[in-house]
Order: sequence, then C-alpha cells, then structure tokens
Amino acid sequence: MTSRLSPAQVQRALRAAAAAPAGRAAAAPRNAPGAAPAANQGAARGAGEVRIIGGQWKRTRLAVPVLPGLRPTPDRVRETLFNWLGQDLTGWRCFDTFAGTGALGLEAASRGAASVLLVEQDAALAARLQQHVQRLQAQAVQVRRGDGLAQLRQCPAASLDLVFIDPPFGSTLFQSALQAAAQALAPQGRIYLEAPQAWDDAALAPLGLTVLRHLRAGMVHAHLLGRGA
Repeated sequence: MTSRLSPAQVQRALRAAAAAPAGRAAAAPRNAPGAAPAANQGAARGAGEVRIIGGQWKRTRLAVPVLPGLRPTPDRVRETLFNWLGQDLTGWRCFDTFAGTGALGLEAASRGAASVLLVEQDAALAARLQQHVQRLQAQAVQVRRGDGLAQLRQCPAASLDLVFIDPPFGSTLFQSALQAAAQALAPQGRIYLEAPQAWDDAALAPLGLTVLRHLRAGMVHAHLLGRGA
C-alpha cells in the first residue's frame, strides 16, 4: 500500500533504495510523518527491500523505497498467508488492489499464479514495480498505474481467485474495497485483508463474506476471507 507523497519525495526515496547495499535493509527515517512508532516495528519490517519467500523466485530480494506510510507486509505474515492458501497457486487469477511494493502479488506469481495484476496509483512506485517484473521475467504479472479500487470495480463477476486488499491504514477504503472484491470473486475465491483492526463475521455478512483465518502480528490484523454459507 502507499501514502500520498510529492514526486520529489518519492524520487529521493527511490534513489536511496537503489543505492542501498544488497542484503541490507535501509533504516526508516526517524520522526518522519506517518512513520511507524517503535512499538510498531513488526508492521514496518522489510522496509528497504522485499524478500520473496517461496516458489520459483524464493529468496530473491527486491529493493523498495523507504517512504512514510509504505508498509510492506511482514515476512511472517506473508509466510502464514501462503500457508493458508496452500503454497501452490497454479492457475489462480490474482488482483493486488493497492500494490505498493508488490510483495503480495509477486509472491503469488512466484508460486504459479496464472495472472497477477498489480495496481499502484503512484507513478514512481509503479515504475519500480515494472522494473521488478522485468528483472524476474514475470510474464504472468502486469503492472498498471491507476486507482486500484476503481479498476477492481470493473472486474467481471467471478473473474478473480485471489484479491489482495491492503490500503493505507488511515484510509476509509476498506469497506468499499471489500464490496468490490466480493463482486469479482469466484465462488471458491479468497480475499486477503490487512487492516489495523480485526474484521468479524458480523461486519462481513452484509458483503456475503466470512472470516476463514485471522492472525494478529503487532499492529497488523491479517485476514483470509471467503464467501459466506
């Protein structure tokens, strides 16, 4: 997911990420607006680089900018998510609504997804995602710059097997994104929701969704959702 930044801020961060030594995560700027506090280091872990955990690109490290509010999904949470999903995503159609670093969508592609659409509104981050796709020769992955929620709403019914929803924690996009994902979800499809608070079945029932799995890691609540009975 991303935060709103000026083009100059993004470009400086991208240059810093590219210059960082391989294998070392760049330190997050102290006291930067929107930066994670010390008690929330679990949510900020991975800043400076993203490590693909499994599949054909296992252990590949990809540089990402250190930006206030850019919060890659922690390795532990991603590993748990793909354990829930069953590791092998061969043939799955995936949509990453707020791609940011691309950690979730690229992980899905590494594990065999047939198609992965990474949507990112920030131009510089979208360009960085395209660089990752070219480096990995990820033919199943498409990067698109734009409004992820608007594009998710345009997906045909039952056209997606896995939707990633990880918007800025301070946003009001969770309900709208879940509604759009539910409309595009295949009957046996799954939604991954990352949020600052837990969502329960009572909140999800009006959307026709239910909680299949839930994990709390620091300030992050990770949910695997499916269609309700």
